[in-house]
Amino acid sequence: MMLENIARRAFGLGGGGAAMNDLVSETAPRFSRPRIGLALGGGAARGWAHIGVLDVLTEAGYAPEVIAGTSIGAVVGGCYAAGKMEPLREFALGLTKRRVVGLMDFHLGGAGLISGGRLKRLLERDLAGLQISELKQTYAAVATELGTGHEIWLTRGSLVDALRASYALPGVFDPVKLGGRWLMDGALVNPVPVTVARALGADVVLCVNLNSDMTGRGTVIQSYGADADPEPAHEQRPAVGWFGGMRERMRGIVGKANNDQPGLAGVMVDAFNITQDRISRSRLAGDPPDVMIGPKLGRVGLFDFHRADEAIALGRQAAERALDEIGAIVAANHLPLN
Repeated sequence: MMLENIARRAFGLGGGGAAMNDLVSETAPRFSRPRIGLALGGGAARGWAHIGVLDVLTEAGYAPEVIAGTSIGAVVGGCYAAGKMEPLREFALGLTKRRVVGLMDFHLGGAGLISGGRLKRLLERDLAGLQISELKQTYAAVATELGTGHEIWLTRGSLVDALRASYALPGVFDPVKLGGRWLMDGALVNPVPVTVARALGADVVLCVNLNSDMTGRGTVIQSYGADADPEPAHEQRPAVGWFGGMRERMRGIVGKANNDQPGLAGVMVDAFNITQDRISRSRLAGDPPDVMIGPKLGRVGLFDFHRADEAIALGRQAAERALDEIGAIVAANHLPLN
């Protein structure tokens, strides 16, 4: 009160009122909200959770201005920045097991089991011709260069090509050649690209780690031996024709060939997922986000693309749990205007 009276006398404001309020509003420091960045991690079918996270952040007024994505995170983040979330949501919710298999254009003689042509055509349906420079948010998709292992930040050029390069899972999808470099899945080098979001100018970085719920992974079993396994019961399969035989061979690629032996694609993807989990832990420890959103996706398999409704709901729940922490971080990082 004493300071207020001094100000009144100094500026001849008499009793204060509206004039005093104007003075206070003019002299009080002004602040701007920090630039929010969002790092969307890789995780195959679990990535549909990113849709739920983005829904909640947008509804709560924390829409990101910077988006960095790896693999499925690049796809969801790219569609968000392009204003194409609703077509992506409709596509994801319309997937069934049969439709997922129908999108897998298997081929021989390539660098992967799947050429990726069908998925490319789906992306081009809504994103054809769109350049990264035209997006609403600052955006980068992370890829890995074959041979050198360079971490490549795709920040210009065709959005569709950037997405394809970022999700080109080694051994499953053919690598993508861009600008003279053969590129593959960015999760090999940066599964949750917090560093990218910071480098692109974000003041506050949120991240979505799709593997945070993988409890029991990466422990050390200190005493283990090759004890004899019980003899498996041999299942008698009925005779099948050509189509049935092909179905059995496909089961050996994408599922379990026989008994409990995993299929080829299952082995490659799980090995990749273990590597990704270890790299994520290391990189997040070295450059932690301001807030990590961790959907509880342990029961959603890497190939469960048909369970989008469940993954989206789990993403929403995780983001809602983090809103108080996000609000506190954003408030603490408001920046003074010059």
